[in-house]
Amino acid sequence: MEFYRGRRLRQSQVMRDFCRETTPLLREELIMPYFVAETADAGYRKEIASMPGQFQLSLDELEKEVGRDVEKGLMTAMLYGIPAGKDEQATGAWKEDGIVQQAVRRLKKAFPGLIVVTDVCLCEYMSHGHCGILTRDGRVLNDATLPLLSKTAVSLAEAGADILAPSDMMDGRIAAIRQALDGAGFVNVPIMSYAAKYASSFYGPFRDAAESAPACGDRKTYQMDPGNAREALREMRADIAEGADMLIVKPAASYGDIIALAKCETLVPICAYQVSGEYSMIMAAAEKGWINGEAVMLESLMGLKRAGADILITYFAAKLLREGLAR
Repeated sequence: MEFYRGRRLRQSQVMRDFCRETTPLLREELIMPYFVAETADAGYRKEIASMPGQFQLSLDELEKEVGRDVEKGLMTAMLYGIPAGKDEQATGAWKEDGIVQQAVRRLKKAFPGLIVVTDVCLCEYMSHGHCGILTRDGRVLNDATLPLLSKTAVSLAEAGADILAPSDMMDGRIAAIRQALDGAGFVNVPIMSYAAKYASSFYGPFRDAAESAPACGDRKTYQMDPGNAREALREMRADIAEGADMLIVKPAASYGDIIALAKCETLVPICAYQVSGEYSMIMAAAEKGWINGEAVMLESLMGLKRAGADILITYFAAKLLREGLAR
């Protein structure tokens, strides 16, 4: 009796590697996020309790940390700022000497070949922790926020950022930022849009790291409903039409269908963001001895590539490079 013998192609590691559909992790695909803190204390290095192995870093420590990773093959870094002060205009996000602007200049001087991606958002810099201008009754104003986002984007481009990644989820922000960048002479600075950013419970550890939790309410009026897929496609198409060069799906693990949808329905590079909660769950379970942390880390990232991700933002990026787990 004839039947399908799939095991023929699984009988040795060499055969399995030969027939593998999804390539191993490559250093070119990886983006490592870093948290840089505005502090006068040199050597500041504070571990983030809910994200073992991740730190808030002063500028000098950031340069050291990135330098170690560059030596191991890091090609792309992503920066998040923790300002010394906050206000209702997110001044720290767009001022010339903002903490991320300082970090960009420092990293580009020390590592000219490093691609530096900067988050474009206001939540870390707003006194209320929301991603836009807030009314007295707690509403986030969409159109009034766009000039601040545009000003932030231009300021980061002036500092030397290679790629800008707007994560605020305000309607029309990509068009506003693109227009502002082009008007300031930055026509060649690409935008990597958080086009499908869901109002997720996986963000908790990041908000500890960036000290950006909302002081009131939540972000469900601007971030997407986790139950929606077709809406994600509308958001992605709108951002591309407005000028986005790349798209981010965030979170990643529970949104493989959205990554696959983005890959099939658009023609731009797709980035999956393995967020803080995904990282911390793997780390915590590994620490308890419940899982093989390294194996689960690799499998989780392979799954994102298999779904269609061209680029991976992951807090495991430095570990992958340091331990030779990415080519």
